[in-house]
Amino acid sequence: MTTTLIHCAAATTNTTNSTKMMTGSKGLLASKDSRTRIKVVKVASYYGGRKGAFRCNAKNPSDGGKGGKNGAGEKKLRGAKALQNKAVSEPPSSQGRQSDLTPAFISPSQFTEMQLSTSQMKNLASQRPTDQTFVSQFAADEPRKGADILVEALEREGVDCVFAYPGGASMEIHQALTRSTTGIRNVLCRHEQGEVFAAEGYGKATGKIGVCIATSGPGATNLVTGLADALLDSVPMVAITGQVPRAMIGTDAFQETPIVEITRQITKHNYLVMNVEEIPRIIREAFFLAASGRPGPVLVDIPKDVQQQMSVPYWSPKVSLNGYLSRLPIPPSSPQIDQVMEMIKNAKKPVIYSGGGCLDASDELTQFAKQAGIPICSTLMGLGAFPESDDLSLRMLGMHGAVYANYAIDNADLMLAFGVRFDDRVTGKLDAFASRASIVHVDIDPAEIGKNKKPHCSIFSNIKPALRLLNEKMSRETNLPDFSAWRNECNEQKKLHPFPMPNLQNDEISPQAAIQLLYEVTNGEAVISTGVGQHQMWAAQHYLFDEPRNWLSSGGLGSMGFGLPAAIGAAAARPDKVVVDIDGDGSFVMNIQELATLHAEQLPVKCFILNNQYLGMVVQWEDRFYKSNRGHTYLGSPDHEEYHETKDESMIFPDFVTIAKGFRVPAERVTKMSELKGAIERMVNTPGPYLLDIMVPHQEHVLPMVPGGGSFKDTITSGDGRTASDLGKKMDGL
Repeated sequence: MTTTLIHCAAATTNTTNSTKMMTGSKGLLASKDSRTRIKVVKVASYYGGRKGAFRCNAKNPSDGGKGGKNGAGEKKLRGAKALQNKAVSEPPSSQGRQSDLTPAFISPSQFTEMQLSTSQMKNLASQRPTDQTFVSQFAADEPRKGADILVEALEREGVDCVFAYPGGASMEIHQALTRSTTGIRNVLCRHEQGEVFAAEGYGKATGKIGVCIATSGPGATNLVTGLADALLDSVPMVAITGQVPRAMIGTDAFQETPIVEITRQITKHNYLVMNVEEIPRIIREAFFLAASGRPGPVLVDIPKDVQQQMSVPYWSPKVSLNGYLSRLPIPPSSPQIDQVMEMIKNAKKPVIYSGGGCLDASDELTQFAKQAGIPICSTLMGLGAFPESDDLSLRMLGMHGAVYANYAIDNADLMLAFGVRFDDRVTGKLDAFASRASIVHVDIDPAEIGKNKKPHCSIFSNIKPALRLLNEKMSRETNLPDFSAWRNECNEQKKLHPFPMPNLQNDEISPQAAIQLLYEVTNGEAVISTGVGQHQMWAAQHYLFDEPRNWLSSGGLGSMGFGLPAAIGAAAARPDKVVVDIDGDGSFVMNIQELATLHAEQLPVKCFILNNQYLGMVVQWEDRFYKSNRGHTYLGSPDHEEYHETKDESMIFPDFVTIAKGFRVPAERVTKMSELKGAIERMVNTPGPYLLDIMVPHQEHVLPMVPGGGSFKDTITSGDGRTASDLGKKMDGL
């Protein structure tokens, strides 16, 4: 192991599943591959100005020390046979000059769909979507504040909406936003966690980059959960934070926190801007990094005096991302595709396991599944990539997935894993997951391939070009296998084990039936966000998604309080759609202040609260595994009897209807199944925001359920909190 000393401006490290890098005035230091770990040994004067020292240990330093475009490590990487999908290749000189071959602007997400030379990649990464059309409000040689340069940089990136809450260190940015030439809209959420979740909802609902802005100190630290959430769910986001003036950094100044250090492990990359002249380049790099490869959040920290500094910006800087660009995948080779086709031909019981990586390849995925006649199941993050109403759909798999989806995985002899990461809530006991199957794993992040489950065939590629090549190859095949017997076997399991739909007594509302009614009233066309818990799983089970990006949920991190802010982001991005936050009372109260945002911004979000007065998912685990002993899971008022015992509505706590009306959001409560459909219709048809408080019993359990660390044979399909004798009942005959 070699120790390397790097001098840089605001040296930082950043670790994600797909990249590990450091930035500074010397450029980008990248590890040889995504599994190389850069260990911080000592940080000397982290905020100590442009000449701060940074020491690290790197297992593969040959790729990094140079930092420039001609580094020996980069040459070695480009020539390495170990990477079958070489990221870049220089065209023969006979093809002409690089500048002549560089195509027009393309989205960063498309970089992995084509083969580009090194200089083409750098030129394209340096371009903005509006470079040819943007007209600045400033003269070319007119000095302006750093904050105005920042806002113009956002305008040039095509940003039309941000989620920002002002403070002392960011007010210059807000002043500049009021002068925006293109009229960038600021949705003023009432808490920074609300704004970062709203930016994430915007990104999930559109595939575009969500932008949030916060002040220094507590404003910046309030973004932390959302940044971690966006990283785990691969959501493109740029978070901009104000920072105390450069001279005060490191002095424990008022509202100073080292947010770059704090977020180093939960962002794809981050920057501390120490020179106003770097703003155009850094913002371009931030947007490119957020959207390219495996998407993720990028943080840009800007001291207040840099925001106030006067400068004439240079709008054509080249990005300094050589190492990163060299590791982006290109479309797979023909031999790789041939290998997959051969495995399909030899299979009797293939199944497709699709995830969030397929959301932008929905058409290609649908064509592949239908052309091959292969059943397909989805992760929680991938819902909608393939239409769930299609006969080939096995719906969601995993801990609370369909029995027939998990059955298919357990009995398959070939599993085609597209854009997934084999997380524990899907696999359960790893050794037993798909134990009979050969595995093909296609993923844009090489760190995910083989991390949890070893594939028999691995392809490091964007799923879209891989599926295009598979579809082309399949369209030329004249002897495709017939999987009808396997499909019939899966369809028989669908009939035997549908998602449970309880028929409750005394006109009580079952949460499953409530979501099914919502699906019917909205024709399955609404954009649905959720919090985290039982309601989240019921929504995934009983609301069918036929299109991508209509399902917004916190999957990897499981952040309660996500639903309402995410719905705000979706409503701001897609005003033509009905947006519904299906939430639980526990999750909803965590960001309930955003009801004020609904009214103030006139966002027509419908809040659909399944209120059982408990932390329902934790209660379910208490019932199943802790003999129903309640460990602080009751959320109602402790000074009187529970509503579920008395049916007295005055016992309901908190009173969401009264709270909503205090925020000038229309609201009503429904307690009877016979009245629910009319209430949902009123909610959907009322212009503007609306809150519907639906009282449901806390004894209901999300079924089926594979206990944590269990396997398919451990699946629980019956029982609830009412009948202790049923709690341990498992499936028979499977």
